[in-house]
Amino acid sequence: MLRKTLSLALLVITLASCNDKGSSKITEQDMKAVEAEKALMGKFPKIELDKAEHDFGTIKEGEVVETVFKIKNIGDSDLIIADAKGSCGCTVPEPPKEPIAPGQSAPIKVSFDSNGKTGQQNKTVTLTTNTETGNETFNIKANVTPKDGKAVYVTQ
Repeated sequence: MLRKTLSLALLVITLASCNDKGSSKITEQDMKAVEAEKALMGKFPKIELDKAEHDFGTIKEGEVVETVFKIKNIGDSDLIIADAKGSCGCTVPEPPKEPIAPGQSAPIKVSFDSNGKTGQQNKTVTLTTNTETGNETFNIKANVTPKDGKAVYVTQ
């Protein structure tokens, strides 16, 4: 069944290229078909992060701090990051726009704006990807001291 499906996808790609009057350009639709076949065969990209969390330590309220997470594709097909979101508007990830080939790495810059935030801050970044699970997460944290210099006490 799987072999028949793969053969059908390759046939569609071949016919599409033959009907294009000599052009060998592969369309986005063709790529989606190939990616779907890879998924059926269990060939997914897989993410390896250089760190699961970054601690900015103690910072002053109003500071904007940045870090870079290095993401590596240790899977069998190109890694596509369709979306990246912070758990609040103060956390902004900047993922790569291009696919990451197997064995390759790319940076994801994450900035945190501490304006209006005080005390211990724990934020999550969620990536929507074409991995088997469909999403990946990592964290940042910081202890933010208020602008006025007063101590913040966290009780549990």
